[in-house]
Formats: sequence, structure tokens, C-alpha cells
Amino acid sequence: MSAAGGVASCGWYASARRRRWLLAALVALQTAGACYAMLGVLPYHGSTGLERAIVAVAAILFGWISAGFWTALFGFVIRRRGGDPLSPGARFPDARLQSVALAPTAIVFPIYHEDVQRTLAGLRATWRDAERTGQIGHFTFFVLSDSRNPAIWLREREACQRVRDELGAQCRLYYRRRAINLNRKTGNVADFLRRWGRHFRYMIVMDADSVMQGAALVRMVRVMQSDPVIGILQSAPTLINAVSAHARIQQFATRLYGPLFTDGLATLQLGEAVFWGHNAIIRVDAFMRHCGLRHLRGWGFLRGAVLSHDFVEAACIRRAGYEVWLDPSLEGSYEESPPTLVDELERDRRWAHGNLQHLYFLFRRGVAGAHRMAFANGIMAYLASALWFAYLVMITFELAQFTLRPIEYFPNPNSPFPVWPEWQPQWAINLAAGTVFVLFAPKLLALVDVACDPPRRVAMGGLLRITLGMLLEMLVSILLSPIRMLSHTRYVLVTLLNISVRWAGQNRTDETGWLHAFIHHAPGALLALGWAGFAYWLQPLFFYWSLPIAVPLVLAAPVSVWLSRFGSGRALRRARLLLIADETDPPAVVQDLQAAPALAPSTGLSAFEAAVIDPQRNRFHVALAHPRRDTTMRQQRRQMLVERALADGASALSAAEQAWLVDDGRALAELHDAVWRAPHDSRWHARVETASRAGVV
Repeated sequence: MSAAGGVASCGWYASARRRRWLLAALVALQTAGACYAMLGVLPYHGSTGLERAIVAVAAILFGWISAGFWTALFGFVIRRRGGDPLSPGARFPDARLQSVALAPTAIVFPIYHEDVQRTLAGLRATWRDAERTGQIGHFTFFVLSDSRNPAIWLREREACQRVRDELGAQCRLYYRRRAINLNRKTGNVADFLRRWGRHFRYMIVMDADSVMQGAALVRMVRVMQSDPVIGILQSAPTLINAVSAHARIQQFATRLYGPLFTDGLATLQLGEAVFWGHNAIIRVDAFMRHCGLRHLRGWGFLRGAVLSHDFVEAACIRRAGYEVWLDPSLEGSYEESPPTLVDELERDRRWAHGNLQHLYFLFRRGVAGAHRMAFANGIMAYLASALWFAYLVMITFELAQFTLRPIEYFPNPNSPFPVWPEWQPQWAINLAAGTVFVLFAPKLLALVDVACDPPRRVAMGGLLRITLGMLLEMLVSILLSPIRMLSHTRYVLVTLLNISVRWAGQNRTDETGWLHAFIHHAPGALLALGWAGFAYWLQPLFFYWSLPIAVPLVLAAPVSVWLSRFGSGRALRRARLLLIADETDPPAVVQDLQAAPALAPSTGLSAFEAAVIDPQRNRFHVALAHPRRDTTMRQQRRQMLVERALADGASALSAAEQAWLVDDGRALAELHDAVWRAPHDSRWHARVETASRAGVV
């Protein structure tokens, strides 16, 4: 539907329905065949309640991976045909867009306890590349901080000022930190829109690790200008800057397999695509009117703030009549991968809670069919692991019953006919082979796709190295699948129990230590050893069947440590394995990111101490302190905290107390004057000496 309630702007809806029905039919047929084979494998052929439960769970799991298989196949066919004629890339060629005028656009970086150097380096690189287009005057950059720790947000504030000073007077970059932290990222963006949204027609939302080429920014604005029905245009960000082995493998996988899945997804969704929360352009007026999210009013985890808000916002703006498009042809959109498996799983903990909240919206009135599918897919991204775990438990219990209990010839008490239990090894082999084909055929299609694209093939190191990289990625994927399965199952359980989610910045620079790895993975290793031992006691053949799952769990700690090592990633890079085009021929924006100067030189002081001691920093932070009425209560608190800071040093103050002092301009100025008059035998005089040696003052 259009924004005016009429027919879709380019007549795509009929094509979308045909494609989706074809997908549904193919998945249903393939899943029915798998279920039939499963019935043949089970000894009682589905006659018992347990076996029917096994078949039901297997049907859901196989249907989910079947949908992924056919989505990739759709993408392969579309790519070999030269692209989808209904996509924004085909409807709005560059030649047509050249004359389209730009409009005021805000580029926002919502951050929370992130690596300041990395975030500002990405912003700086994006600004530089936008400047090269000659259209920088249409873009205004905002760093929207929700950081609570003054050790972090003081550096954020100073780093933004350094970037402004470096880029010159023409750089419109603003830093804003919310005084009250409500509703996480959605509240942060909503607060920005309430204050400044009316000044901009569009908003490009970035992540803390996002980078975009200037040409991509300009193109996105021009596409939005050309079609007022588009509410959100989502790019397909690709991974860059991977150093550790884990990050390099993820980066290679997204570059090799990603195009098939992205094109297939875009082909099926068309104007009902999803919003991924970053590297996308949004029509501000429509977003403000239709995408304000209230707290959920359900029970348990279905109550409170919406965590995975992006899918819901896409559904809301579509329900209002606007379109949401994913444009796989849009190049120059980048992000980064977590450097370690532990960090990836920690991020998944938050995503699992948010995605399971989509149960609240799955059957809501007015939600488009493609968005219901997106909600279901997001839920299954984590629920599938719990179902796989349940499947393994039920299979183990089935075998234990068959081995330890007398054979039951009448499993159905209402049937006068006996059932002769039998195992069908050949059926089991055929089912396993079919499942492996569905899982790994998209990877082979991706290899064929890159082989048919000579520039991409050469940029990734040639067909031989691409094949070796794919085999390495498949091996690591097999090793990590049981580890992810167990972790995601735990995340589903703690979400259902409504255990709170920790919201924190993402590690981007640290490796995983041995002790941390062993502690993190020990429960899974012990469970795997117990399960494998029980399988061997039941039946040696079942023990061998359990090894592909048990062995990765037992080896999880050393695998996790090796994958986290930057040295391992560099060794793979030197061997020219897992290469991507942006390594062999990096664009200017990636070069700028990698060459970004340090924005926070070492001072030997904490951020709070530097704000107190350094005259230049002190004047800067005093000028930015929130103006407040100087009440008697405020005066008393100021005096108490200043006296304690002078007597016992910065370490005697909590983070909240340090933040209060910095946010109170008078307190910070008083503390600065007092510190410089402090006696020679005081703590603060020693810190002033440290600052002098570091050249800060």
C-alpha cells in the first residue's frame, strides 16, 4: 500500500505474493518429504507420543533450514539474471539520480559505553568520504551518548571536539549526552527526534562500528527524494577490519554467502523488507508519526521496553502505508564483527531476549505478511537451538527406552494391530544426507556465484584460495554450531524466566583468556562428556552418532581461545586465506578508518582527573555543564563532594559522584582552583606532577 492508502508505488505486491507462495510450497514439500523419512527411521514409525513429538520438532527445524536453502537459491537465480527489476537499484539507476536534489539529513551515532576511538574514527572517515562527493553541506552528524560512566563520556566529549577541530569550521558535528537514560537506544533516538527532528527530512542511523561511503549516503538520500512512498531504505552492510581469526571467518562468510541470502531476502520481501537498526535511511516525519513504541503490556519477558525495536519499527511504518526496502546493490556500507566467540554470544544474549519479544507482535492486527515472517524468523534464530536441544534429548530418551525397556508391540492401546519396531539405517543415512545437502548447498551455490564474477573472484584471492577458505569456514561452523546451540538454549530459558538483560558496550579489541574460556565453556563440556558416556553405555553406534555434537563442546575452550587470537587472524591473512575485496583494494573510506589518528592521547590520568587538572579541558567541560538553579541543597552537596575529592582523591568518589561534579560547572571550577593550590604533599599535587610529565599542562 502507498502512503496515501492506494496501490503500491511500483506494482510490486502481486510479484511478492507469487514469490512467497512459491517459497511456501517448496518449503512445505521438502519438509513433508523429510518428515516421511523421519517416520521411517523411528522404530515405531510415529505410533507413540514421544515419536510424534520428535517428528513435530524435526518438521519445524527442517522447515526453517529449508526456507534458508530456498531463499539462497532465489538469490542465486536473481543474481545470475542480473538483479531484480523491482529493486530500488534497478528502478533508480545512477544516471537518473544525478539531477535529484538532496535534502537536510542527520547522520546519528547512538552509543553506550563504546570504544570512543573506534566510533569517532568511523564518523571521521564517513565525513571525509561525504566531503569528497561535494555534498557534505547536506549532512549533519550527531553523537548521541547514553554512557553513564564519566570515564567514558568525558573522553567521548573531548574526542568529538578534537574531530571538530581537525575537520574545520565546515564540520557540523554535535555531541549530546542524555541526562536521563530511558528505553535504551529507542529512547535515545526518540529524544533526539523530539528535540531536533523537525530540522531534517531524513535520518541515517549508524551503529558504533558503522562506516559508509559518501556516495552511498548521497544515493540513499536521492532514492528517498525520488520516491516519497519509501519510509525506510536499508542497505546491506558488510563486515570489514577483521583481525582475529573468529572475526576474519565471519567477515569472509558474509562476503561469500551474504550476497545470495541478501538478494534472496530482498526478492521475497520487496517493499516489505525489515529494518536492521543501522546503516539505513529513515523518513523522519513518517518515523516520528508512526514508530513511537510503547512499553509492552504482557507478562514476564513480554513486558517493558521493546529491545529488538528495528523489526517492529519497520512493521509500524509499513502499516502506516509506507514501504520498507532492502537494497543489496547499494555498495559502501560497512560494520564490524565481534572479535571473539564469547563476545558474539554475549551480544546474542541481548538479541535473544529482543527477538523472543516479537511473539507479542507476531499475530497483531495490521502487520504485513513479510513482517510476520521476519518476526518468526527472528524468533527461530534462537528458538531453533532450544528445539534442537530438545530433539537431542528426545532422541536419547527414545533410544534409552528402546534399549532398556521391553519391546512394546501395542504402543497405541486403541489399536488391535501390533507394531513391529525396527530401525531403518538406510533411511537414517538418506535423511542425514538430505539435511547436510540443505545446509551446505547454499555455500556451494555461493562458490559458483563468485566463480562467475571474475573481479570479485580475483579480489578474494582466486578460486583455489576461496575454496580453501570456504572449507575452513565450514569446519569452524561445524565446530561452533553445538556451542551456539547450547548457549542459545540457555538464553531462551533465561528469557522465558524473565531474567534481566545486561546492556553494555561491545568489546572490539580484547582476546579471550584461557581462564575465561574454560569457565565460560565448562558447563557445556561437562554436559557433553556425560551425554557421550551415556550414549556409549546405551549403544556404541549411538556414541559415534553423538560425537559431532559432543566433541566440539568438549573442545570449546581451546577453539574459542584460538579463534580470538589476533595472531591467528594475521597468520591467515599472510597465507592469503579468507580475503575480501576491501583488503586487497580498500576504498578511500576504509583507508581513512584504518589511518585515523589517536583521538585520546595518554595522559597518565583518569578522565575525571584530567578534566579537573588540565586548564583547557576544565574550561571545556565547565562550559558544557548543564545549567541548573543553585539551590541550598545543591550547594551543600557540592561542598561535601569537593571537600571529599580534595581530601581523599578521585578514587574516593563513585562514578555517579564524579559525574555529578563534572555536570556541575561551579563544582568543577572550584575543584580545579583548589587542586592547583593543593599542598606539595597532597594526592592532587602528585597527580599534577604526573600531568606535567605527560605534557598535559
